[in-house]
Amino acid sequence: MMGYMVIIGVFTVVGMIISGKLKSTFNKYSRVALSNGMSGKEVAEAMLRHYGITDVKIVPGKGSLTDHYNPMTKTIALSEPVYNSRSISAAAVAAHECGHAVQHAQAYPFLTMRSALVPVVKFSSTIQQFLFMGLMFGIGSGMGGGTMMYILAATFGATALFSLITLPVEFDASKRALVYLDNSGITHGAEYDGAKDALWWAAMTYVSQALASLAMFLFFLLRAMGND
Repeated sequence: MMGYMVIIGVFTVVGMIISGKLKSTFNKYSRVALSNGMSGKEVAEAMLRHYGITDVKIVPGKGSLTDHYNPMTKTIALSEPVYNSRSISAAAVAAHECGHAVQHAQAYPFLTMRSALVPVVKFSSTIQQFLFMGLMFGIGSGMGGGTMMYILAATFGATALFSLITLPVEFDASKRALVYLDNSGITHGAEYDGAKDALWWAAMTYVSQALASLAMFLFFLLRAMGND
Protein backbone atom coordinates (compact mmCIF):
# COMPACT_ATOMS: atom_id res chain seq x y z
CA MET A 1 0.00 0.00 0.00
CA MET A 2 3.02 2.27 -0.38
CA GLY A 3 1.50 3.85 -3.50
CA TYR A 4 -1.64 4.68 -1.52
CA MET A 5 0.41 6.41 1.18
CA VAL A 6 2.36 8.39 -1.44
CA ILE A 7 -0.86 9.65 -3.04
CA ILE A 8 -2.27 10.59 0.37
CA GLY A 9 0.96 12.38 1.27
CA VAL A 10 1.28 14.33 -1.98
CA PHE A 11 -2.30 15.58 -2.03
CA THR A 12 -2.25 16.34 1.69
CA VAL A 13 0.68 18.67 1.08
CA VAL A 14 -0.96 20.19 -1.99
CA GLY A 15 -4.20 20.65 -0.07
CA MET A 16 -2.39 22.36 2.80
CA ILE A 17 -0.65 24.76 0.41
CA ILE A 18 -3.89 25.69 -1.34
CA SER A 19 -5.78 25.97 1.94
CA GLY A 20 -3.05 28.25 3.31
CA LYS A 21 -3.23 30.44 0.21
CA LEU A 22 -7.03 30.59 0.45
CA LYS A 23 -6.91 31.65 4.10
CA SER A 24 -4.26 34.31 3.46
CA THR A 25 -6.20 35.64 0.45
CA PHE A 26 -9.47 35.68 2.41
CA ASN A 27 -7.79 37.46 5.33
CA LYS A 28 -6.20 39.98 2.97
CA TYR A 29 -9.50 41.06 1.46
CA SER A 30 -11.39 40.77 4.73
CA ARG A 31 -9.38 43.80 5.84
CA VAL A 32 -10.53 45.84 2.83
CA ALA A 33 -13.97 47.40 3.30
CA LEU A 34 -16.51 47.68 0.49
CA SER A 35 -16.97 51.26 -0.64
CA ASN A 36 -20.78 50.91 -0.39
CA GLY A 37 -20.58 49.55 3.18
CA MET A 38 -22.77 46.47 2.62
CA SER A 39 -22.38 43.45 4.90
CA GLY A 40 -22.20 39.88 3.67
CA LYS A 41 -25.78 39.34 4.82
CA GLU A 42 -26.97 42.44 2.96
CA VAL A 43 -25.16 41.38 -0.22
CA ALA A 44 -26.83 37.97 -0.04
CA GLU A 45 -30.25 39.52 0.55
CA ALA A 46 -29.80 41.87 -2.41
CA MET A 47 -28.72 39.08 -4.74
CA LEU A 48 -31.63 36.86 -3.77
CA ARG A 49 -34.04 39.74 -4.37
CA HIS A 50 -32.45 40.37 -7.76
CA TYR A 51 -33.21 36.80 -8.83
CA GLY A 52 -36.68 36.80 -7.28
CA ILE A 53 -35.82 34.13 -4.73
CA THR A 54 -38.03 34.54 -1.66
CA ASP A 55 -37.95 31.08 -0.04
CA VAL A 56 -34.26 31.00 0.98
CA LYS A 57 -33.24 32.08 4.48
CA ILE A 58 -29.89 33.60 5.40
CA VAL A 59 -28.65 32.48 8.79
CA PRO A 60 -25.46 33.11 10.80
CA GLY A 61 -23.05 30.21 10.99
CA LYS A 62 -20.08 29.39 13.17
CA GLY A 63 -16.38 29.17 12.42
CA SER A 64 -14.45 30.50 9.44
CA LEU A 65 -14.79 29.50 5.77
CA THR A 66 -17.72 27.25 6.73
CA ASP A 67 -20.21 29.09 4.54
CA HIS A 68 -22.60 26.88 2.60
CA TYR A 69 -26.00 26.57 0.96
CA ASN A 70 -28.26 23.73 2.08
CA PRO A 71 -30.71 22.80 -0.72
CA MET A 72 -32.70 20.58 1.65
CA THR A 73 -33.59 23.39 4.07
CA LYS A 74 -33.08 26.24 1.59
CA THR A 75 -30.80 28.12 3.91
CA ILE A 76 -27.57 30.02 3.32
CA ALA A 77 -25.31 29.83 6.35
CA LEU A 78 -22.74 32.62 6.43
CA SER A 79 -19.83 32.22 8.81
CA GLU A 80 -18.91 34.76 11.48
CA PRO A 81 -16.30 36.60 9.33
CA VAL A 82 -18.86 36.96 6.52
CA TYR A 83 -22.34 37.51 7.97
CA ASN A 84 -21.78 40.97 9.49
CA SER A 85 -18.49 41.86 7.81
CA ARG A 86 -18.48 44.69 5.27
CA SER A 87 -15.43 43.53 3.35
CA ILE A 88 -14.58 42.37 -0.15
CA SER A 89 -14.16 38.80 1.11
CA ALA A 90 -17.57 38.83 2.77
CA ALA A 91 -19.25 40.10 -0.40
CA ALA A 92 -17.53 37.47 -2.56
CA VAL A 93 -18.39 34.55 -0.28
CA ALA A 94 -21.98 35.67 0.29
CA ALA A 95 -22.57 36.10 -3.44
CA HIS A 96 -21.00 32.70 -4.16
CA GLU A 97 -23.38 30.94 -1.76
CA CYS A 98 -26.28 32.81 -3.32
CA GLY A 99 -25.00 31.49 -6.63
CA HIS A 100 -25.82 28.00 -5.36
CA ALA A 101 -29.30 29.14 -4.36
CA VAL A 102 -29.82 30.49 -7.88
CA GLN A 103 -28.59 27.17 -9.31
CA HIS A 104 -31.14 25.36 -7.17
CA ALA A 105 -33.96 27.70 -8.19
CA GLN A 106 -33.08 27.24 -11.86
CA ALA A 107 -32.57 23.45 -11.56
CA TYR A 108 -28.93 23.62 -12.61
CA PRO A 109 -28.23 20.06 -13.86
CA PHE A 110 -24.85 19.55 -12.18
CA LEU A 111 -26.20 20.67 -8.79
CA THR A 112 -29.08 18.20 -9.16
CA MET A 113 -26.63 15.43 -10.04
CA ARG A 114 -24.38 16.25 -7.09
CA SER A 115 -27.30 16.23 -4.66
CA ALA A 116 -28.41 12.84 -5.97
CA LEU A 117 -24.91 11.42 -5.39
CA VAL A 118 -24.65 12.50 -1.74
CA PRO A 119 -26.15 9.28 -0.25
CA VAL A 120 -24.01 7.18 -2.63
CA VAL A 121 -20.83 8.94 -1.49
CA LYS A 122 -21.76 8.55 2.18
CA PHE A 123 -22.36 4.83 1.66
CA SER A 124 -19.08 4.49 -0.25
CA SER A 125 -17.16 6.20 2.55
CA THR A 126 -18.59 3.75 5.07
CA ILE A 127 -17.66 0.78 2.87
CA GLN A 128 -14.12 2.12 2.47
CA GLN A 129 -13.61 2.16 6.23
CA PHE A 130 -14.57 -1.50 6.56
CA LEU A 131 -12.48 -2.53 3.55
CA PHE A 132 -9.38 -0.76 4.82
CA MET A 133 -9.81 -2.49 8.17
CA GLY A 134 -10.04 -5.78 6.30
CA LEU A 135 -6.84 -5.06 4.39
CA MET A 136 -5.03 -4.20 7.63
CA PHE A 137 -5.91 -7.64 8.98
CA GLY A 138 -5.16 -9.43 5.70
CA ILE A 139 -8.77 -10.36 4.99
CA GLY A 140 -8.51 -9.30 1.37
CA SER A 141 -6.29 -12.24 0.46
CA GLY A 142 -9.23 -14.58 0.75
CA MET A 143 -11.56 -12.71 -1.53
CA GLY A 144 -10.45 -14.05 -4.86
CA GLY A 145 -7.50 -11.92 -5.87
CA GLY A 146 -8.47 -8.38 -6.76
CA THR A 147 -12.09 -8.50 -5.65
CA MET A 148 -11.55 -6.21 -2.69
CA MET A 149 -9.48 -3.85 -4.86
CA TYR A 150 -12.29 -3.68 -7.39
CA ILE A 151 -14.73 -2.82 -4.62
CA LEU A 152 -12.39 -0.13 -3.34
CA ALA A 153 -11.99 1.19 -6.86
CA ALA A 154 -15.77 1.37 -7.21
CA THR A 155 -16.15 3.32 -3.95
CA PHE A 156 -13.39 5.75 -4.90
CA GLY A 157 -14.95 5.97 -8.35
CA ALA A 158 -18.14 7.25 -6.73
CA THR A 159 -16.13 9.78 -4.72
CA ALA A 160 -14.22 10.87 -7.82
CA LEU A 161 -17.43 11.30 -9.81
CA PHE A 162 -18.90 13.41 -7.02
CA SER A 163 -15.76 15.56 -6.86
CA LEU A 164 -15.66 16.04 -10.63
CA ILE A 165 -19.33 17.04 -10.76
CA THR A 166 -18.66 19.46 -7.91
CA LEU A 167 -16.20 21.42 -10.08
CA PRO A 168 -18.72 22.91 -12.54
CA VAL A 169 -21.09 23.54 -9.63
CA GLU A 170 -18.50 25.60 -7.77
CA PHE A 171 -17.08 27.41 -10.80
CA ASP A 172 -20.58 28.28 -12.02
CA ALA A 173 -21.59 29.62 -8.60
CA SER A 174 -18.50 31.84 -8.56
CA LYS A 175 -19.23 33.03 -12.09
CA ARG A 176 -22.79 33.94 -11.13
CA ALA A 177 -21.47 35.73 -8.05
CA LEU A 178 -18.94 37.79 -9.98
CA VAL A 179 -21.41 38.73 -12.70
CA TYR A 180 -23.88 39.93 -10.08
CA LEU A 181 -21.26 41.82 -8.06
CA ASP A 182 -20.08 43.56 -11.23
CA ASN A 183 -23.47 44.33 -12.80
CA SER A 184 -24.99 45.50 -9.52
CA GLY A 185 -22.08 47.81 -8.81
CA ILE A 186 -21.51 46.26 -5.38
CA THR A 187 -17.87 45.78 -6.38
CA HIS A 188 -15.93 47.63 -9.02
CA GLY A 189 -12.31 48.04 -10.04
CA ALA A 190 -9.93 46.71 -7.39
CA GLU A 191 -12.86 45.45 -5.30
CA TYR A 192 -14.04 43.22 -8.14
CA ASP A 193 -10.49 41.95 -8.73
CA GLY A 194 -10.19 41.10 -5.04
CA ALA A 195 -13.47 39.18 -5.04
CA LYS A 196 -12.36 37.28 -8.13
CA ASP A 197 -9.02 36.42 -6.53
CA ALA A 198 -10.67 35.13 -3.34
CA LEU A 199 -13.15 32.97 -5.23
CA TRP A 200 -10.42 31.58 -7.49
CA TRP A 201 -8.47 30.15 -4.56
CA ALA A 202 -11.66 28.78 -3.04
CA ALA A 203 -12.29 26.93 -6.32
CA MET A 204 -8.74 25.54 -6.30
CA THR A 205 -9.50 23.61 -3.10
CA TYR A 206 -12.17 21.69 -5.02
CA VAL A 207 -9.79 21.09 -7.92
CA SER A 208 -7.25 19.58 -5.52
CA GLN A 209 -9.90 17.33 -3.96
CA ALA A 210 -11.09 16.17 -7.38
CA LEU A 211 -7.57 15.29 -8.52
CA ALA A 212 -6.92 13.41 -5.27
CA SER A 213 -10.14 11.40 -5.65
CA LEU A 214 -9.36 10.60 -9.28
CA ALA A 215 -5.83 9.50 -8.38
CA MET A 216 -7.17 7.17 -5.68
CA PHE A 217 -9.70 5.67 -8.06
CA LEU A 218 -7.07 4.98 -10.72
CA PHE A 219 -4.65 3.58 -8.14
CA PHE A 220 -7.07 0.95 -6.84
CA LEU A 221 -8.41 0.18 -10.31
CA LEU A 222 -4.89 -0.55 -11.59
CA ARG A 223 -4.14 -2.61 -8.45
CA ALA A 224 -7.29 -4.64 -9.07
CA MET A 225 -6.48 -5.20 -12.73
CA GLY A 226 -2.96 -6.21 -11.77
CA ASN A 227 -4.32 -8.92 -9.48
CA ASP A 228 -6.42 -10.55 -12.20
